[in-house]
Amino acid sequence: MKKIILPFLLIVLISCGPSKIKRIESSKAATTSLEHIVEARKTQPVMSEDTPVSAASVQKHLEFLASDKLQGRATGSKGIEEAALYITNFFAEYGIKPYYETMRDDFEAKGLPTYNIVGMVEGNDPELKKEYVLIGAHYDHIGIIKAVQGDSIANGANDDASGTVAVMELAKYFAQKKTNKRSLIFALFSGEEMGLLGSKHLAQRLKDEKANIYTMLEIEMIGVPMTDKNYLAYLTGYEMSNMATVFNTYSGDEVLGFLPQAQEYHLFNRSDNASFYEALGIPAQTVSTFDFTNFDYYHQVGDAVDKQDMNHMANVINHLIPGIEGMTNSAAHIITLNGK
Repeated sequence: MKKIILPFLLIVLISCGPSKIKRIESSKAATTSLEHIVEARKTQPVMSEDTPVSAASVQKHLEFLASDKLQGRATGSKGIEEAALYITNFFAEYGIKPYYETMRDDFEAKGLPTYNIVGMVEGNDPELKKEYVLIGAHYDHIGIIKAVQGDSIANGANDDASGTVAVMELAKYFAQKKTNKRSLIFALFSGEEMGLLGSKHLAQRLKDEKANIYTMLEIEMIGVPMTDKNYLAYLTGYEMSNMATVFNTYSGDEVLGFLPQAQEYHLFNRSDNASFYEALGIPAQTVSTFDFTNFDYYHQVGDAVDKQDMNHMANVINHLIPGIEGMTNSAAHIITLNGK
């Protein structure tokens, strides 16, 4: 996650600068009929009783991406190159095709050559497959930092290897099940910690290409569960669209909720979703379970695999599947920005 200031946690961090993101006033009621959503949901595939994503699979990927070998995955480093190779090999193994000629979406991050990884699972509807739902996370972190008790590697297990693993597992699921009518783009961004650079590059490229992107969902810091909440994860910019309401209706569960601190600290503007909202003007929001009370190692060497809850991560990913299926299979654009 792009740096945020948390004074009450006594973490002194430097912000990457003021956001240029526009605000949309929330409407008092969603503009979309929930009856329409419920009717559409009847046509959605139902997950099998054996959960598609296992904690063991989550742990395997997380242990590699957040290992000391990768040295914190700083943009432009050897470690992030190894992470990229791991992800692209995984995509190839499960038949996730490149969105462009190759998986690489090259750009320069403050003088450093780097790239996003952009894969695709084509939709199965002749018309709807021309539209896209984009699922993303950033696979970079902050690399080597000041040592604490001899450890100087900021492994970034929660931020954002956890989201990267989620995107990988979701890509695998949809590539195998082929349940999506719209096409799905699965994007892993570099340069996020340097100011959302990778997502800004891809969002502008998609805009220039006039790609028909329906909506975008970022997955950020889902490594540990929240406490005392009646929902599984929160959605940044909750009040800006009807995404949470629609998503929960598709899922038949309280998957996404509102976290006041997310609004207070402007988290909508701090993750890669903001790049797509600004460039494309679409519903683009972030799912997270980092609630400012449940994780003390943000941008620290302690953000390691042993601090993460694999069962929780698998549970979040599995609960995202029905909502994403609904997003890809609705006949109309049901998810809309409030006030539009």
